[in-house]
Amino acid sequence: MLYAIIAVDHPNSLPARRQARPAHLARLEALRDEGRLILAGPHPAIDSPDPGEAGFTGSLIVAEFSDLAAAEAWAAADPYREAGVYSTVSVKPFKQVFP
Repeated sequence: MLYAIIAVDHPNSLPARRQARPAHLARLEALRDEGRLILAGPHPAIDSPDPGEAGFTGSLIVAEFSDLAAAEAWAAADPYREAGVYSTVSVKPFKQVFP
């Protein structure tokens, strides 16, 4: 089943986000390579694809997991969580309708 991982960044967490990004992306690439990643990306803090020093307010990941517990465990081990980037993370079942 698909799950949405919805994360909200701590204010001023851009330096920690930049430092943890390679490890964060490596985990997403593994999901992609397994054919389980539907989409992933950050929420820019301003109305721009490149927010620069304004940074980001959070992230969204939609991926396939065996169950909610597996999705929650995967989200709990995210390098952004370990680096203190995320203030909150919620994991919810997701039903894709389009495309």
